[in-house]
Amino acid sequence: MSGTARRLLIIERAYRGCLETQFADVLYLALELNRQQGGCDILLRGLAVTCAAADSRPVPAVVVGRHRLDTLPDPRDSVRTLLGNGATVWAEEADLALFETGPGWLQPAVRRAGPADPLPDWSAYRGVHFL
Repeated sequence: MSGTARRLLIIERAYRGCLETQFADVLYLALELNRQQGGCDILLRGLAVTCAAADSRPVPAVVVGRHRLDTLPDPRDSVRTLLGNGATVWAEEADLALFETGPGWLQPAVRRAGPADPLPDWSAYRGVHFL
């Protein structure tokens, strides 16, 4: 879990645009920081908790004129990749209450940050970054 070499990344917004960030969204940055900086843990807050949803909706797409752009990043896949690469991912329970539809809503291995599983201890990290 956390340690002095790891960083905590706090993500509160689900998207910061589509077309302009299709090659590198905020979760892509988290993946790269995890790979290059000795490990990262992620705390999803606000609308960003929806990135940890376990549902299998279609990949996000946008229609521009007659063209369908379906190469947009899928945040759910990015969260799965982060988990597979050793990151711990929390979703803040208070924010989950706004979106959750029942058991199994979160991807397996995503932790609920709340009374049963407290928020990560920020002081234990090498750095805390808001993305």
